[in-house]
Amino acid sequence: MKLATDYLGLKLAHPIVASASPLSREFDDIRRLEDAGAAAIVMPSIYEEEIETEDEAYESLVEQGSWTQPEAEGYFPAMTAFRVGGLEARMETLRRAAEACAIPIVASLNGSSPQGWTGFARELEQAGASAIELNIYRVPTDIHESGAEVEARWIETIGAVAKAVSLPVSVKLGPWLSSPAHFARGAVAAGARGLVLFNRFYQPDIDLETLTPTPTLELSHPYEIRQALLWISMLSGRVDASLAATSGVESVNEVVKYLLAGANVVMTASSLLRHGPGHIGTLRDGLTAWMESRGFDDVATLRGRLSAAFMRDRESLVRAQYINILTSYQQRDH
Repeated sequence: MKLATDYLGLKLAHPIVASASPLSREFDDIRRLEDAGAAAIVMPSIYEEEIETEDEAYESLVEQGSWTQPEAEGYFPAMTAFRVGGLEARMETLRRAAEACAIPIVASLNGSSPQGWTGFARELEQAGASAIELNIYRVPTDIHESGAEVEARWIETIGAVAKAVSLPVSVKLGPWLSSPAHFARGAVAAGARGLVLFNRFYQPDIDLETLTPTPTLELSHPYEIRQALLWISMLSGRVDASLAATSGVESVNEVVKYLLAGANVVMTASSLLRHGPGHIGTLRDGLTAWMESRGFDDVATLRGRLSAAFMRDRESLVRAQYINILTSYQQRDH
């Protein structure tokens, strides 16, 4: 049974990857994921604003009171040369993991400025990352900014990072693009070697007791695979990039569906948070059993069997499915 797959030019033992979560933040936890059988591990995103806030807080703390003594003013070196705190700790974890683990460690980055994107990307490369995943999460709030302008800036960012490092770069896309296939094509043209579909956006709720926004986080559920399933199917064989599926993976059923649609790898975080790192082995063994029961001996022969590459009129078929779903619904008696 051959489960080996290629992702971003990296050779993986099988298609199941531990995506970014609290389980991949610390060194010991990363080793547990490797021991549990993860083919690769994505570390949580480094957020430029988070690092800047930590640096500013540290600088304020160490220089507290320095203005009371003239000779003490300016004693401490600038933070740009004294990079301590959050970023250095994250880089050290990446260095240790890259040296100790036999599987690829993918670093994730969410920047807010051109300098942040490229500067942090270079540091991640120097720390030993096998690849960099660009988390381009951003909620446009400027009423005068068009979708085309937002997406053009994202493409520019992808190109800048791809040129700044020699590592393969993947892009974690959001689901609310007006034309996901067109944007995917532009991202690949700009230098992206892979696409991760889709990022889960977390919106705040409202606490009716305090009348304040409150952060909420719900783990994903299997029904959430459908949007990514559609677009992986649409992109498979049509863009020169690896495709990673994420969101909604709970059992081997979701793994198989994503592979049939054309995914190179299937990423999961929620199922590992629910069931623990050992669930990776359950998914891998389940994939092996499913393939054996259907007569598949190589994951490569399974991948993309139901992709849109085999469809003559993709848009008409998708529309027909949409109409069929709506018209065939029957209300249940309660």
